[in-house]
Amino acid sequence: MSLPITLVTLLLLSVAGYFAGRRKAMSSAGFDVRKLHSLPGYYGWNVVVSTLLPAMMLLVIWLIAQPIVLDNQVSSKISQETIATSSLGLVMSDVVRVANGLDLAVSEGVLSVEEAASIRNELTDVRGRLGEVGVALGSEVTAETLQAAQAYRSISAIGTFWRSICVVALAIAGLGLGLLRTNKDFRARNVVEAVVRYTLVCAASIAILTTLGIVLSLIFNTVEFFRIYPAADFFFGLTWSPSFGGGSALGIVPLMWATMYISLIALAVAVPIGLFAAIYLSEYASSHVRAVAKPLLEILAGIPTIVYGLFALLTVGPLLMKTFGNGGALGVDWMSGASSVLTAGVVMGIMLIPFVSSLSDDIINAVPQTMRDGSLGLGATHSETVKQVILPAALPGIVGAILLAASRAIGETMIVVLGAGAAARLSANPLEAMTTVTAKIVSQLTGDNDFASPEALVAFALGMTLFVVTLGLNIVALYIVRKYREQYD
Repeated sequence: MSLPITLVTLLLLSVAGYFAGRRKAMSSAGFDVRKLHSLPGYYGWNVVVSTLLPAMMLLVIWLIAQPIVLDNQVSSKISQETIATSSLGLVMSDVVRVANGLDLAVSEGVLSVEEAASIRNELTDVRGRLGEVGVALGSEVTAETLQAAQAYRSISAIGTFWRSICVVALAIAGLGLGLLRTNKDFRARNVVEAVVRYTLVCAASIAILTTLGIVLSLIFNTVEFFRIYPAADFFFGLTWSPSFGGGSALGIVPLMWATMYISLIALAVAVPIGLFAAIYLSEYASSHVRAVAKPLLEILAGIPTIVYGLFALLTVGPLLMKTFGNGGALGVDWMSGASSVLTAGVVMGIMLIPFVSSLSDDIINAVPQTMRDGSLGLGATHSETVKQVILPAALPGIVGAILLAASRAIGETMIVVLGAGAAARLSANPLEAMTTVTAKIVSQLTGDNDFASPEALVAFALGMTLFVVTLGLNIVALYIVRKYREQYD
């Protein structure tokens, strides 16, 4: 029984349990709702909880444990000679790919169940047969790999069969237990609400633990990096030149300079346009104009960043080249390529416009109407009210919005990868190509770098540094926004 069939079976059992629980509760009370401790629906949901909760817990544990058991069982069939020529992880990856490919070939009718179970490498072109169902293998399948894959399929099938039997049996047992204890005096509402409460606590805990896991993974790998590479050279070094041949210079200063430079240009574009748009939409635009303009402006927020990166690479960069490049409109040679700090900064600023405008619009609208009425009642014009009353009152919230936009700009990746270039340098010229912290994290974790080398571990140190910077900005911004809201709520 496959996983989807198991889940459908659990769903059918829970639906049947819901109606059976309601009916038994009503029957025990003589079909008089007033005699029940809880509403009839709670008795039905209590049976559903009794059916699903133990079965789903067993299913989750089984799904986690089965791959571990499979790897331990199958890896013992791999010879030490094969492991020595490659690695156990790569060999097991091939084994799993071949096993899944055989299962896929059976499901699509390319191979029968008997053929897939008895296939031998010396008799059949395994690589070609699996290629017919879209499973690409980098090399020919060896007899040892095929033997391990067949063992993997066999053990996996047995585990899947018993998983379905145990999960469904536990669900049926839970269904029976839930119905057995259902009567008019059973406190079904208390049980159901307790389960809901613990479910919400678990959901919140998962979010917190996930964040904690991310931070700890950064910390551990960052500490490992600083055991290999001096922290002083990393934080104060002016050269970024990773080299597997030795003599790597991994100074973060050029990367942080480019990150802040591009972010400042982006904010110089986004803040005036976004703020002016927010002032117009909240104070001057009619309701009809606002209903059309605000959604159109916020469409920019829904565009994927890779699209902005392509826009920077194919449109903004060449346009700047025609202006500042050799033979351009100004007749100067200030720009040697389409990739530059200015290219990435302008496009990133366009991306941040709806971010700044939406937050600023909400903050300006939160200013009490009595402040507007008081200013107008004293004889001030609408423009004077906006300039001297509304904007000063909304300024803390607007500053918080700008800081949140800055943290968003600092963490951007795709736009700077495609628009800013890959050169790590210290320069004040915005028309030169530079690279940022996020772009280098991507480049350091791609390729054939040894994971234990400084050139790979430095990505975690870069990520930790960026995390601390953006976290600080977010804390300051949230503090300012919270203080503002407490003042006017």
